[in-house]
Amino acid sequence: MIGTRGVPAAYGGFETAVEEVGKRLAERGHDVVVYTRGAEDRRSEYLGMRIVHLPAVPQKQLETLSHTAVSALHAVGRDRPDVAFVFNAANSPFLPLLRWRGIPVALHMDGLEWRRSKWGPRGRAYYRWAEQQGVRTADALIADAPGIADYYLHQFDAPTELIRYGAPLIDDVPHDPIRAWDLEPGGYHLVVARFEPENHVLEIVQGFHESGSRRKLVVVGAAPYSAEYTQAVHAVASADDRIVMLGRVDDQAALDALYAHAHTYIHGHSVGGTNPSLLRAMGARTAVIAYDVEFNREVLDGHAWLFGNTRELARCIESVEQNGESVRRMSDEVRERAASAFRWDDVADQYEDLAHRLDAGYSVHGAVRSARRAGVEWRF
Repeated sequence: MIGTRGVPAAYGGFETAVEEVGKRLAERGHDVVVYTRGAEDRRSEYLGMRIVHLPAVPQKQLETLSHTAVSALHAVGRDRPDVAFVFNAANSPFLPLLRWRGIPVALHMDGLEWRRSKWGPRGRAYYRWAEQQGVRTADALIADAPGIADYYLHQFDAPTELIRYGAPLIDDVPHDPIRAWDLEPGGYHLVVARFEPENHVLEIVQGFHESGSRRKLVVVGAAPYSAEYTQAVHAVASADDRIVMLGRVDDQAALDALYAHAHTYIHGHSVGGTNPSLLRAMGARTAVIAYDVEFNREVLDGHAWLFGNTRELARCIESVEQNGESVRRMSDEVRERAASAFRWDDVADQYEDLAHRLDAGYSVHGAVRSARRAGVEWRF
């Protein structure tokens, strides 16, 4: 498994997928190797997986690419692995090297990274090029949401393997962690997100500020790149003593407690596919208010309130606070959805099946190696 920060998982959906899938494949007797960067824990084995620690250039535009480059070189120089799973379309330039060594490659495409505001014009152009490069050079493409699968079919006429993320089921969570922040169970709405425009954190705090909520809004997250956007979020929060800014919370037990004891989880993400933060809230039996976009609608399957602007969000917040029975019903429904549709065991089954097929010679490479992007843009 190549192209992520590796394990133990402490950052993002890719890393969680690598850990959850990797440990299950290892339990089934597979020899799983995970390439890792920047981990304080330098052990060579974790949950049955072999860990290879390699360096990376500590710079935003180069960190992922530099680490994947040395990881690919390491992979082709050792005993040939049966299959490589490469995560992130940005890493597509290194697929030909792996395939030259005779290693079948599945590329996890993630969301539409070129639409993220943190990238400038060059970054966006690179990601659009890398998508096409990945389609042309991978043996299989992995999409984590139907919308992403539809995008690659429409733009490149390329088939994908639809493999979702799993949802952790969070039960019997103590109250102590949230009381350390002077919070009470059910006494707050929760947001967990990087401070980026496509995650609509600013619109969420503005919508809450405009509402007549009697509860608090707890905001977990920070901005890795945009000081200006962060300042705008904090400016709204500083004018409303109901808004609690916690910054980044790395303690997973404390974060789970925040999810489990929230009145609702407010999800503003709009660019990625199946979002791990949303799945965590669902698995914690927390009712959801979500930004109205195809990815979120598909994951929630009608079991949520939706908003498209600050005024709609303000109305949603006021409505759910006046109807406790609907919140309890939605909480049960999203938990059932998480438990039935987003199981890590099922995800591991799909990765294992794809690995066996690739090892047996399956590949879409011949059909899409000359693929070009469609002239008509895809609209979500």
